[in-house]
Parts: sequence; C-alpha cells; structure tokens
Amino acid sequence: MERTWKQRAGLFSGVFLLLLLKLMLLRLFLFNEVMWGKVPTDAFSLLVLMSFLELLIPMKRRHVVYWVFNLVVSLILFASAIYNVYFGSIPTYTALSGLGQVHQVRSSITTLLEPEHFIFFADVLVMAVFWIVNRFRRRNSRSGGFTTFTQTSYRGSKRISGWKLSMAGLLILGVVISGLSIRKAWGIENELVRAEHMGFMNYQVAAVVKSGQENRALAEGNLQDTIKEIKQLQESYPYREAKKEGQPSEYFGVGKGKNLIVVQMESLQNFPIHQSLDNQVLTPIMNQLADEGLYFPYVFQQIGQGNTSDAEFLSNTSIYPLGSVAMSTGFGSRELPSLPRMLSEQGYVSNTFHVNEVSFWDRNKMYPALAFDHFYDKPYFTNDHFNSFGPSDEELYRVGIEKLSNVNKDNKPFYAQFVTVSSHSPFTVPENFSKINIPSDLKGTQLGNYLDSVNYSDYALGKLIESLKQNGLWEDTVLVVYGDHFGINSNDTDPSLITSSLGVPYHERISRFNIPFIVHIPGLKEGKTIEQVGGQVDMMPTIANIMGISLKNEQFTAMGQDLLNIDKNVFGMRYYLPTGSFFNNEVMFVPGDGFEDGTAVSLKTLQPVQDISPYRDDYDYVLKLMKLSDEYVKLLPQRAP
Repeated sequence: MERTWKQRAGLFSGVFLLLLLKLMLLRLFLFNEVMWGKVPTDAFSLLVLMSFLELLIPMKRRHVVYWVFNLVVSLILFASAIYNVYFGSIPTYTALSGLGQVHQVRSSITTLLEPEHFIFFADVLVMAVFWIVNRFRRRNSRSGGFTTFTQTSYRGSKRISGWKLSMAGLLILGVVISGLSIRKAWGIENELVRAEHMGFMNYQVAAVVKSGQENRALAEGNLQDTIKEIKQLQESYPYREAKKEGQPSEYFGVGKGKNLIVVQMESLQNFPIHQSLDNQVLTPIMNQLADEGLYFPYVFQQIGQGNTSDAEFLSNTSIYPLGSVAMSTGFGSRELPSLPRMLSEQGYVSNTFHVNEVSFWDRNKMYPALAFDHFYDKPYFTNDHFNSFGPSDEELYRVGIEKLSNVNKDNKPFYAQFVTVSSHSPFTVPENFSKINIPSDLKGTQLGNYLDSVNYSDYALGKLIESLKQNGLWEDTVLVVYGDHFGINSNDTDPSLITSSLGVPYHERISRFNIPFIVHIPGLKEGKTIEQVGGQVDMMPTIANIMGISLKNEQFTAMGQDLLNIDKNVFGMRYYLPTGSFFNNEVMFVPGDGFEDGTAVSLKTLQPVQDISPYRDDYDYVLKLMKLSDEYVKLLPQRAP
C-alpha cells in the first residue's frame, strides 16, 4: 500500500529540519555564530538537494536512502568542522584528495576533536528508532483484496504524481534562489566571507563552477604570455631602490660551487629562537647558526592544502600554492621549474630525505617533477619508534650523511633536502629522547610538548652539523634551516600562556605564521640579522643568489624576491588566512568582504592599524600576482613519464 502524502511529507520535512539544524551548527563552528539571517540560504540549498533526491529514489527505498543520506551529510559536516579548526579555512570538494593522508596524521587530528563536534551524530539513534517503528507500522497497515489494491494503487499513483510535481517545483525554486545567492557573493575573494554569504552547500557548487570557468580559460591560455604579464606586474612594484648599472647584488655567489643542504623543520615557529625556559636554552644550535649566518626573523608561512609538502614545493619553485589542492597531488605530473633543476645544470646531485613513505602527499610524483635525482624514504631508515611517523631526526640525518658522503667521494657537489618530523604534532617526545625538563605547570600541555619537541629537533640538528664536520663537509656546505608551518594552534594554547612562559609578545596570527629562515655560509666573516619581511615564496630566489645563480640570466619565473637585495616587499597568503590577505614591510592585512572592511595589524607592535588606505595598491597587486601564479603553474607542460 502506497504511503499517503502526509506520511511522505512528514519524513521529508523531518530529515530536512534535522539537516538544517546541522548546517546551523556548522555555522556556529565555522563563524562562531548561527547567523540567523543566513539560515534561509542554507535552507534553500538543502531544499535543492533533498527535492532532487526525492525525484530520484524509489518510494520503497526512501527510509534507507534518507538514513544513509543523513549519515553521509553528518560525516561531511563533522569533518568540515574539524578541518576548519586546524586550517582556518572552509573545505571544498577538492579537500577529498587529501583523505588518503588522514591515517598518517591521525594522532594530530585526534587532538583537534572536541565533545561538541559529535553533536552532528546525536540524531543517529533517534533516526534508527524512527526507522524501526515506521517499518513496524508499515507491516501492520498492509491489507489484502483485489479491489482495495486497485483503488489504492490508482489513488496512490495520483498522489505520487502530485508529490513529484511538488518536489520538482521546490527544486526549481531552490535552484533559482541558491543561484541568486551564489551570484550575489561571487565577487568576494575572502573564502570565509563568501561561505558565510553563500552557505556551505552553495559554496561547494560555486567551487565547482569556478574551477570549470578557470579550466576553460586556461585552455585558451599561453604560457609565454602569462610569463610576460608576471614580469610586467613585478616591474610595476618598487621592490628596491634603483641601483647603479652593473652594481653587484649583495651576497651574490658567496656559496657558489659549495654543497647545499636545506633542512625543513617540522612545525617550527620563530618565537622559540633565542629563548629559554627555566634557564634552559631552547634552540642553542639554531641560535648559533643565526648569530654566525644570515637570520631572517620576519619570514612567514604561505602553505596551502598540502601543508608540509607545499612548503617543499614553495622553497624549491617560488610559486604560490593554489590553496584548493596539495601542489604535490595537483602538479606532480608537470615539469616544474625548480632549484634542483637549475643546480643539476651545474653538475649537482640532488637528494631528498624523509622518514615517511614517499607516497605520503604524493611526494613520489612531486620529487621527479622538481627534478630531484634520488629520494630516500621509510625503507632506508631504521625505526627507533620516535613517534607515529617512525624514525627520529637523528636517524634521518644519519642515513643522509651516509648517502651524501658517497656523493662527495665521487667529487660531485650535492643539494640535499631534509624534511624532519620529530617536532610534528602532537609533539610527544619519548622520555629517552627528551633533552630538557618541562616545568610542572606546562607538562602535558600543547605548549610544553611543543617546546620539548623543538628542543629535541634542535639537538638533532646539532648532530647533523657534527657529522658534517667529522666527514669534512662542513666548511664546504651552505646550510639553510627554515620552518614549514606553525605548530601552536591558538584553539589549544592561549597566546598569553606563551607570553607568560617565555616573556615574548605573541600574536595569535602574526606570531603563529612567523617562521625562522636561517642561512649559514662557510667563511662568512660575521653574522647578520636581516629584518626584511618575506615569505616562503622568497626563499628560493634568496638561496639562488647565494649559490651564484642569476634568475634573470636563467630566465626563471619566480613569484618571490631575493630578500638580500630588496628594500620593500609584499606577498600573499590564502590558506589559514583568506584570499586577499598579505604581508608587507609594515603590516599583516586580512580582508573582509573586500579591501574596505579589512583589518591590518603592525608586524612590529602587534597592534591594530586604523588607517588601511595606504595598503590598497598592495592588496590589488597581490591578488593579481597570485592569480597569474595560478595561471602559470597550470600552464606548465606535462613531464615525460
């Protein structure tokens, strides 16, 4: 016997209200308020999905389909809330490409979970009871008789037709209103604000539409034309005061012909450098490197969805990550202009070392794309069970020195990249590896664990330097050390705790994204602290200058600048901060709906800046440069298999 209109409407409206409540809950997690004025936007987008579902599913399967539908949507909303806690961004469908990495970092993810996140599943038990009771009622309400069946079937078919027409009408209404919502917020660059206005579901639709538009535009694009636009745009910005013709660049070629080692330190922020905890120096090795070499204390992360792998991509290419996909996943099939590729033309052998499986974040695709000659991953290391990744930084360096010594015996210069993991969240250092005593009031806290792990990573870095000296490599090697991204999450550690524990000012955004960048050069007479503001996009041009590589002569297209030879800088950030955010020599700027309602904070005082009008040109410039960077990387040729 067919269900009545009332029964169908009851089930439909019940599931609709449940999911609408969950979308409101998601708004609370994402934006810290329900935003009642935007609830109708969510309602109509949900109406589109559910009415479309009603038109597709068989009547006899509605309860099962709705059960699964509710569960799937709940999982998506739950994952989106967790994603936002860590990334500070709204995930789109492209974030699904990173699901395969979750098991590798599960220990980090579990620390983000809060009891309130599980409210998304509170109705599961209720839905189960409802389904069982309803099924029982259906069985009891069945009746026999040929006449009854015929009348019910006839009337039921009329009711079905009416119901389907109603659903079609609701679908059209929902599509029209959702389309207007998307169109109204289309021009907003800030992803958080755009998602606020569009609603979570419409935001996903907009991401699909935008991607399609970009792909169609790229099909008509030309790489050389894009390179020309990038150069013209960069020439319009006063990165440096005019120098006399023929005047050499500062520090150009001071490392020419020497080996190059780049150590990308996991979760390393700048605030522990030159600091002590209970009279225990936190980073004695890096302190010494900073004092003897070139130390850049105002460098900031710019990674996208690929996190650590994006940092590797940035430091080797000087190309902005898209933010919508990990660059290793999205562009591992391309022939990427890179530092390893340029160094190989000068006879260098390029190796990269990481104790995890090379398939993690598709590095098995990215390393060949970057033109590394060899990569050494998990099978090459002995597992000393430091953390969930396995081997410690000491083991990473032990194997690295062994391989590099063999290259050196062949009288070939080398470029080596080390990607550390011992200071990876949740920053748990085994007791037999820990080198400092954490005060009782910090023991077990995120901050206490973090400082313990940073101190150990610094200690292990010292072991690398000792090995370089023992193998006669130290005096012939340029050593670069930088952080890949932040470690301390302000959701778990109040900034005031860092200030009170270490006596350093700490801003929840500026200090969080501030990473160290240190270059030790053999034979450098004295160290120098260079306060020029920069980003990870500027690292490769700076290193290339030191290694005696002229990017201009190489016709290399870099989105960043050589920090040793500019007077002024501006660069964008669009993950963890919304698109349109940027840093310049004075401020960190974060847009609202656009520039006019944006906010700026001084990098030096960490205080709000009221007059943002002087930064309008920087905002426009950064948006143009990042869009051209996206266009550039998407137009790069496919590499040979």
